Amino acid sequence: MSKLHKIFSTLALLALFTLLFATPARAFDGRSGDTVVVQADEVINDDLYVGANEFVLDGTVNGDVIAFAKTITINGKVTGNLMAAGQTVVINGSVAGDVRAAGSVLFLGETASVGGDVVSAGYSLEVQKGGAVGRDLVFAGGQILLAGDVTRDVSAATAAFEIRGDVGGDVQAEVGEPDQGRAGPPPMAFMPEAPVRPPTVKPGLTIDPSAKIAGNLEYTQTQELTFPPGVVAGTITRTEPPADRDRSRPSLPKTPSKKIANWALNLVRTLATLILIGLFLLWLFPAFVNGLTDELQAKPWPSLAWGVVAWAAFLFSLLLIACVVILGALLFGVLTLRGLSGTIVWLGFVAVLALIVAFVLMAAFVAKIVFGIAIGKWILAQAKSPLLEHKYWPMVIGVAITAIAIALLSFPLIPGLLGGLASLAIVFFGLGALWLWGRERLARKPSAPAA
Repeated sequence: MSKLHKIFSTLALLALFTLLFATPARAFDGRSGDTVVVQADEVINDDLYVGANEFVLDGTVNGDVIAFAKTITINGKVTGNLMAAGQTVVINGSVAGDVRAAGSVLFLGETASVGGDVVSAGYSLEVQKGGAVGRDLVFAGGQILLAGDVTRDVSAATAAFEIRGDVGGDVQAEVGEPDQGRAGPPPMAFMPEAPVRPPTVKPGLTIDPSAKIAGNLEYTQTQELTFPPGVVAGTITRTEPPADRDRSRPSLPKTPSKKIANWALNLVRTLATLILIGLFLLWLFPAFVNGLTDELQAKPWPSLAWGVVAWAAFLFSLLLIACVVILGALLFGVLTLRGLSGTIVWLGFVAVLALIVAFVLMAAFVAKIVFGIAIGKWILAQAKSPLLEHKYWPMVIGVAITAIAIALLSFPLIPGLLGGLASLAIVFFGLGALWLWGRERLARKPSAPAA
């Protein structure tokens, strides 16, 4: 069996094992339109994907909900997780899992119940009294009013934070200055009218006397704040915000001597890396490396041209794999073939990752090593040196010359992009040699057996 057949056989076996042992993925229900409404008596026993201008869930989804809309309102029940992004996200019902939400106005009403975490980002987050978060609450944005209850910890990075409810764990808050005022009008001033108006929260950190924090309170602030007695059961710690070094201490430009020192250090690193990898490749895969070198020596200018084609083919392949994965997942999801939909997504991810890693390794190392071997062999052939037939010396000499030439064209005191252009051209030479070598290997037909 040829090496190429072994490779394809191995890939086929891996795909077969993936199909046999991969965890089955739930199918999904996809809906779109200007307005999408799930009625109160409707039950969806799949994951629900929604793209609309307005989305209202009054019924039940036995799975996850992924929604992208201008206005998202959850009045019903979600037994899985909720991922929502829109101008306004309103939760009045129950979500058994986690909530991941991003938007201008985020609102958990007095009947809202989240069994897991709430991780959110936006201009404003309000949790009304009666609203409950079963685990942690994390928020980053303009302001937060927490009047409901959080079972575990709260972490917030915001300009204005007010706590009126109960927190069962610790509170970590990076807040703005109490006297800083508002930086400008809220984003809603430039947006269409939202169904829920954001509250007005005082800048800094405010804790209502009726609030309770069972754990510790750690806040980042330039000055000590006073809180009502008894609201924090643990310790209260203030952390000084880090100094803005970019403004107070502008970084000094590097001197020419430092630039030259960094340039020399990078050259040494590049030389050592390329030579070590070249020795490793010639030791493990001599036929492959010498085959690419022979192609480059025999067809230098076609290699350069085909290298540009190979670069474009790589980008096209990434796009093609992504399209195939999306279409395959949607097709098998519609057909409710639960295992195949998830398997296709997993295989597509693995294929894209493998393609990117292989291309980066080829462009960053192998192409320069092959180009260096070709240069080294040409120089030794012109000098009629006996080192031409050595296994490693042409690579060492050629790679050293190639790396030094690129470094000299990238000398910090020389303006321009000559070093980058030269490096890119060498990558094209190496990719083109690989393209030609692979095409010839695939086109080669096995010879007919003798009679």
